[in-house]
Amino acid sequence: MYRPLTLLLAFALLAVAGGDAPKELPLVFEDDFEKGADRWEPLDPDGWKVIETKQGKVFSQFKKASAYKPPHRSPYHIALVKDVVVGDFVLEAKCQSTVKDYPHRDLCLFFGYQDAAHFYYAHLGRRADDHANQIFIVNGADRKKISTKTTAGTNWTDGWHRVKVVRSVGDGRIEVYFDNMKTPAMTAKDTTFPWGRVGVGSFDDTGNWDDVKLWGRKVHPEGVALSSPGQRPGKRTFLHPEGVALSSPGQRPGKRARWATQP
Repeated sequence: MYRPLTLLLAFALLAVAGGDAPKELPLVFEDDFEKGADRWEPLDPDGWKVIETKQGKVFSQFKKASAYKPPHRSPYHIALVKDVVVGDFVLEAKCQSTVKDYPHRDLCLFFGYQDAAHFYYAHLGRRADDHANQIFIVNGADRKKISTKTTAGTNWTDGWHRVKVVRSVGDGRIEVYFDNMKTPAMTAKDTTFPWGRVGVGSFDDTGNWDDVKLWGRKVHPEGVALSSPGQRPGKRTFLHPEGVALSSPGQRPGKRARWATQP
């Protein structure tokens, strides 16, 4: 019974994914921080603030130390977009690393965020190894590399850079771009989390963010509370963008929930 339904849902998701051009997905969120950062939810609010720069106001993650303690080995600095959950998406932003150069100098992009123990992130690190400059999954355990392609390292300077993440949930495709918006610097394929929240931050460094734009298919829960950053890991509900609630790890198969999508 479940196999035909699963195949049907996969084809439906592929249909909306189409290509990776933003024009094929509606713009669901944008922020240039000129009016503050009220639309963001930092997991450690004391480490983030809006500052004035030569290019206008930007969202600054300015503290290396963090009061946020993740349940598994994963980034310490995360700011999530409030009240937006997406399946397929294209996320673009401008970012500036504000630490001295060293091998693991980094900034990160977060997506598929379910709760503090379940999400993806792209680590844009100065020098690549198994723990840096890779795409990772956090799935109830320490972060795990899932990259199928990466570079020797991210060419950080003290200036501003452009970044982009493209996500197609139907085939599990993940592409991460740095400055060059035509050729991905990193790729991965994974279908564990077919939707979730998105965000920006760093593993344990500092940086500034500006001009964040998100195109995607919004998943809008009806009467089901999505997990908050402080919620106990495992207490979550996965809402499928085609109308079926899938089981979370440990949940009884067939458990269903109400929800709706927004174009």
